[in-house]
Amino acid sequence: MLQQIAARMARLHGAISHQRLGGLRSGAGSLFGDTVADDSEHWVFGYGSLMWRPGFPYLERAAATLHGRRRAFCIYSVHHRGTPARKGLVLGLAPGGSVRGAAYRVADADWPVTYAYLMDREQPTETYVEARVQVRLADGRRTEALTFLSDKAHPQWAGPLSLERQTELIAGATGLSGRNVDYLADLVGHLADEGIHDRTMETLLGMVRAREARLPA
Repeated sequence: MLQQIAARMARLHGAISHQRLGGLRSGAGSLFGDTVADDSEHWVFGYGSLMWRPGFPYLERAAATLHGRRRAFCIYSVHHRGTPARKGLVLGLAPGGSVRGAAYRVADADWPVTYAYLMDREQPTETYVEARVQVRLADGRRTEALTFLSDKAHPQWAGPLSLERQTELIAGATGLSGRNVDYLADLVGHLADEGIHDRTMETLLGMVRAREARLPA
């Protein structure tokens, strides 16, 4: 099992280039009165289901903010929340703005298995790009974290869609993991539990529910 994980990691590292995004790096923390976390630590940044269903062991969980990216329904779903004939939408990190999420610090001993798990979970159709980003933790620390950005070159990249178009795609869409609207409602509910009120997502949910109420039974 460990040999398979190691082989997979080697292939993934050879196939995917690591991006370095956002924030000033070494030495800049004192300039802004914050602290730079240990560069040798392993952190993961989640902005969707990883916030409430990480699926891996961790030493620490902290609220965190990523600047330069925003939470958006910008990826067509053709499996989990839709089909090739009736596409749905799932979350991605689109360029612009900022996003509040959760950061997890993972023990060095757990990192190889955690990394392999995340690659399997987040890259089933390779619609995301693995990246190392700078995030600010709630206590002021800044650290580099692994996250997955939307791949704008992938065929499933939907790009910037109006709320009306997002509503049309999400309402009535269903895939292997269930109804698309349930995915959206789960997101809004869990964000609220975290004290995050994403007005765009809340508005979208209201629009989708209103549209679904008008759909034929």
